[in-house]
Amino acid sequence: MSIWGRIIGGAIGWSLLGPFGIIIGSIIGSKISSKGSFGGFGSRAQPQQIFAVALIVLSAKVCKADNVVTKEELLAVKEKLKIPESEIDNVGKLFNAAAKESTGYEPYCTQLNSVFANAPQVKEEIINILLYISESDGIDIRETNLIKDIAKNLGFDDRKFQSIQESRKSSDKLNPYIVLGCNAEDSLQDIRKKYLLLSKEHHPDLLIAKGVPEEVLEESKKKMRAINSAWDQIQKNKQ
Repeated sequence: MSIWGRIIGGAIGWSLLGPFGIIIGSIIGSKISSKGSFGGFGSRAQPQQIFAVALIVLSAKVCKADNVVTKEELLAVKEKLKIPESEIDNVGKLFNAAAKESTGYEPYCTQLNSVFANAPQVKEEIINILLYISESDGIDIRETNLIKDIAKNLGFDDRKFQSIQESRKSSDKLNPYIVLGCNAEDSLQDIRKKYLLLSKEHHPDLLIAKGVPEEVLEESKKKMRAINSAWDQIQKNKQ
């Protein structure tokens, strides 16, 4: 079963706790599409469910930052999050509810910080995907600034946010030192330690274990390629 087919049932499973539960509770009374499954899930799937809901809710907040939700952004949400046709109506209800509500992003970040307290790389994946969606219709400074604010609320400073942005560039354009969060004057040994740590933290298997749904691992794999490319470039520069 798709991760998206269990969102609402999953939220009921964690007793509608926190802002994510509240917003889903607001649409439970509406008619849920009969095409979707929305079944329950076990406790092991809870982090993945929260990750999925967070992406939809925060994507809606970002798309509304410039006061216009474009077709390109909606297509990017559908494509990047791999939402099946059978779940479009149901996930759309959640997206629309998040876009219309007056609640800001802060309460949702607070809940994410609680759920993923020991998994900052999972929160980083959320920022990475939000940037992808925002870039789908061209870079808008209002959307970028909102994502930066969300990142700060999730515990990432400006340097880390810059690293996430830099990792999205092609290997021939990225600054390897920014990607790895190091300085050009650092020793190769110290840089290697950072490289190995990042490689471990962003390995797809670990991300899945920490709560990232398999459906959204494509961006995570791009992050790994950027990390490897940065290390290769630095080794050549240091020779």
